[in-house]
Amino acid sequence: MIDVFAPPQVSEGPAGRLNACLGALGAVARVRNPSLWDALATAVVRQVIRAGQARKLYREFSDRFGPRVALSDGTDIHAFPSAERVLTLSDADFTESGMAFKAKPLRRAARAFLAEGTNWATLDPRVLVKELQTVPGIGPWSAGAAVADWSNDWTLYPYGDLAVRTWARRADPTGSWPTDEPAFARAWRRVTGDQLGTYTLLTLAFGCHHTGAV
Repeated sequence: MIDVFAPPQVSEGPAGRLNACLGALGAVARVRNPSLWDALATAVVRQVIRAGQARKLYREFSDRFGPRVALSDGTDIHAFPSAERVLTLSDADFTESGMAFKAKPLRRAARAFLAEGTNWATLDPRVLVKELQTVPGIGPWSAGAAVADWSNDWTLYPYGDLAVRTWARRADPTGSWPTDEPAFARAWRRVTGDQLGTYTLLTLAFGCHHTGAV
């Protein structure tokens, strides 16, 4: 369940400039999300809003409605509520937890997961990205982010998104990075080549390191 990512040994060209910064992180170990439902729900919560706000809402919603996870140090944390549990929650439950605008997409995702989740888990990740987009409210960004989280295949992450653009510019401020998403995505593919997934994951890890996100 743990994959280790390290910057390729490239010292020249655009990728070399990225390595100079990303290499300071050392090897990055990432635990795959073992729950496809949690990965999908996390992507839904993250839609439209900033990452910090999404983390806050996710944690508060989990604390309020999710099962308690007992840790050896006594820390009291909760997992995200199951798909079954989400469908038992009232409109008032969503509103009181600040998630009123997430009620409809989470319920749709929960119904779809309960109907198709067993089959989804058997699909090739690239096929799964397409399959998830048949669920109303799940677009390319949500599907790619969820499957990358679950599979640790970061070639599937929507690498033209704001997070990658922001931290790529911070990691390599001398680079001529396009500001719009489609142009940046093309440049990112060109610069990272066959190490697309590795550079995408490391750039996001670089961002987490600088923001203190966990």
